[in-house]
Amino acid sequence: MYDRWNNPSADGRVLGALVSVGTLSVLVHLAAMAKELVVAHRFGTGDALDALLIALLLPSFASNVIAGSFGSAFIPALIRIREERDPEAVKRLFSNVMAGGTVLLVAISLILGVTASVILPVLGSGFAPEKLALTQSLFFVLVPILVINGIGLLWTSLLNAYERFALAAFSPIMIPLVTIVFLYLAGKEWGIYALAAGTLGGFILEVLLLAPGVRRLGFSFLPCWHGVDSDLRSLLKQYLPMVVGAFLMGCTGMVDQSMAAHLGSGSVASLSYGNKIVAPLLGIGSLSIGTVVFPHFSRMVVARDWKGVHTTLKRYGFVVLCVTVPVTLGLIFWSTPLVRLLFERGAFQAGDTLVVSHIQIFLVAQIPFYLLTILVVRLLSSVNKNAVLMQAAMINLVLKVILNIVLVRWMGVAGIGLSTALVSLASLIYCFSMLNKEMRTVGRPWRR
Repeated sequence: MYDRWNNPSADGRVLGALVSVGTLSVLVHLAAMAKELVVAHRFGTGDALDALLIALLLPSFASNVIAGSFGSAFIPALIRIREERDPEAVKRLFSNVMAGGTVLLVAISLILGVTASVILPVLGSGFAPEKLALTQSLFFVLVPILVINGIGLLWTSLLNAYERFALAAFSPIMIPLVTIVFLYLAGKEWGIYALAAGTLGGFILEVLLLAPGVRRLGFSFLPCWHGVDSDLRSLLKQYLPMVVGAFLMGCTGMVDQSMAAHLGSGSVASLSYGNKIVAPLLGIGSLSIGTVVFPHFSRMVVARDWKGVHTTLKRYGFVVLCVTVPVTLGLIFWSTPLVRLLFERGAFQAGDTLVVSHIQIFLVAQIPFYLLTILVVRLLSSVNKNAVLMQAAMINLVLKVILNIVLVRWMGVAGIGLSTALVSLASLIYCFSMLNKEMRTVGRPWRR
């Protein structure tokens, strides 16, 4: 009995981690939903919220591109170095990444600050002059998020690589909690600036919560450059395609919001509300599956356990379908009552409910495709095929622009939701076909 409980199987550990991460992620997204209820009551789908969403777009996009894609390259590299080398090699690699990443994040923040007066009018090209001026003012409040969130994402990747999933999964709860506090304490006096300040404060506290966890692993959270070595060059070789892919994928979100800005007042906010129920489900699923299964895939790849890789992919793919298909159908059927129940109060009116629920129906349809794609993408990263992800992102962006143009003319802002679902399906088909081709090409016993 003692041995059975203290030496659990790999699948048992993965399942336990999935439950832990999933539970914490649910708590985080419940807090985020509480924040959205407060925001909907206070701001509805008005111009102020449109302005904030566009102002936040650039800092969040840049940090996700630079630091968010880091984990896909770093986790397989860390596991390989840890298995074949010594802990000091891992520390040198991470220290180099922190130093280079911090410099890059600061530099891009300065560049965006200088060019904001040119970029923001393009993103908010449908905005009136007063609304655009508010967007620019909010942008300068929010631009520090680029550096703060970028560092937080780097630390999160390190914690996940060492399977310290709980802290990494729980720390984002600081963002909605701090935002709610700011809205209640300063919402009347500061207006939309209370939402901006609360968002910034939440990111700061999230990073402060992660710092002790990084330190307990024996890593310094202060940047230190040790020079370019073979480990860093190998990491950059896998990281650069991920950055390009993340940039292209992030551009799809920018395209969506920019096109929504052309469709009249409140369209950007309506598109955002349409994603409020979908995004937590995608976040919980992708965090649970991608975060936990990724190191598991990477360990099996290092051990060349291709049969185990195939079995794991089939098993968790089946679980994803069993869970997401009923949830998707239920959310499509109950879309309007859910939006009415959650948001229809204060500044959020009945007309807003009809628009948002229509958008939400199409966004919900992407759930099974998106989560299956996460599973396939993590395996592609584990076998160092990040270039495939870059190609998929390029295809997705082109397809997204074409579908948006066609469907928005036919359906208005809801067409952006339908195009999102169709692009998710296309991405799944492409990534899985490339994974299958890779396994067959190199002669790995993929189906044995």
